Amino acid sequence: MIRVFLVDDQTLVRQGVKSLLALSDDIIEVVAEASDGREAVERIPQVKPDVVLMDMRMPVMSGLEALQALSRTNQLPPTIILTTFDDDQLVLAGLKAGARGYLLKDVSLDQLVGAIQTVAGGGSLVQPAVTQRLLSGLEHMQNAFVSLDRPDPLTDRETEILRLMAGGFSNKEIANSLGVAEGTIKNHVSSILSKLGVRDRTRAVLKAFELQLV
Repeated sequence: MIRVFLVDDQTLVRQGVKSLLALSDDIIEVVAEASDGREAVERIPQVKPDVVLMDMRMPVMSGLEALQALSRTNQLPPTIILTTFDDDQLVLAGLKAGARGYLLKDVSLDQLVGAIQTVAGGGSLVQPAVTQRLLSGLEHMQNAFVSLDRPDPLTDRETEILRLMAGGFSNKEIANSLGVAEGTIKNHVSSILSKLGVRDRTRAVLKAFELQLV
């Protein structure tokens, strides 16, 4: 059972997501909710959920501020941003703050369950169709990455793994796909992050799309 913490200021949205997940055949359970970022920052470390679904635009404290606060104290669980198409800049900032990916609020049950399972398993949700739209705003975010210069060349194997990372696959799934040990994949991922000059998988995938490496 994957334990989910739902953060959204709109009651109808929380009820809708919770009702959807109740249909997931006991795969996922909403164990706690919050209606603003401050409440989320206070309760998430106590509840210790497997995955957080986080709205960005909320009163009292925004989702971005909550992400940043939890990241600073190393208490941010795998988090998916709940977004709409007009939140491009905010989504980029959220990914930079440590979120694993994003979902549109009109997501289907299959997409929602798949997304939660992906980030719970260590993967990320950075899909090309929406990513290209987000990356168009990078010129307004000069500090989105450590550097936008061309990185050190990736090996063929690293490029292959980066493509799988972009597909949302976890280290274990990549290892199974390539027939190698999970530790080997972890070593490759560390090398990829170092060469791209980023700190985590999500930023690595975003930068790879921006530099057209995948």
